[in-house]
Amino acid sequence: MIVQQSQSVTLIGGAKVDNQRLRRALALAPHLVAADGGADTALLEGLMPDAVIGDFDSMSESARDCIPSDRLHEISEQDSTDFDKCLSNIHAPLIIGVGFSGARQDHQLAAYNTLVRHPDQRCILLGRDELVFLCPPSLRLDLPVGTRVSLFPMGAVEGVSDGLKWPIAGLNFAPDGRVGTSNLSTGTVHLNLTAPKMLVILPAMALEAVAEALQQVVGSWA
Repeated sequence: MIVQQSQSVTLIGGAKVDNQRLRRALALAPHLVAADGGADTALLEGLMPDAVIGDFDSMSESARDCIPSDRLHEISEQDSTDFDKCLSNIHAPLIIGVGFSGARQDHQLAAYNTLVRHPDQRCILLGRDELVFLCPPSLRLDLPVGTRVSLFPMGAVEGVSDGLKWPIAGLNFAPDGRVGTSNLSTGTVHLNLTAPKMLVILPAMALEAVAEALQQVVGSWA
């Protein structure tokens, strides 16, 4: 394990990151780790990452020269993405990823795939307007009434809910079948799911509520 922290980690990727989004993440997750080219973004923001993890095919030479060598952790294999390499090598209560959405759809879809393949991690991907995370077995979310709650399955999964305008009990979700986009909260949302396959998509304004909720989860898929 490359990074082991008792506090939460902000993981910065290579896509465009605005300063406000990054600062919101760091306020909740103060330890900064960069995924490959995310190191350049961190340095441009005046931040020195605690560690850089990746195959180093997109980090600039100037960034490599600026960062102490003991913080550079090159993993040269090409069978996984830099985001995957990071989730495989970070142990922390929560990871907030910024810079993993918006630039390219293939990279964004690959990041969602990685979330599902690491169900042991509690990780939020924070985009410009939305955030995405893999739902744990049971989740309680304090959301304002009328918040858009989208559920997108990455595999076969069922569940029950409370606090949603359209309950999910009795539905068989699948990526090529039933999906649960554009539901609405009627208050505090409770979700219980049968498998680590459901992505939850919420407005970015819910970041703090989601971070608190994920850290209070007792059970896990692992």
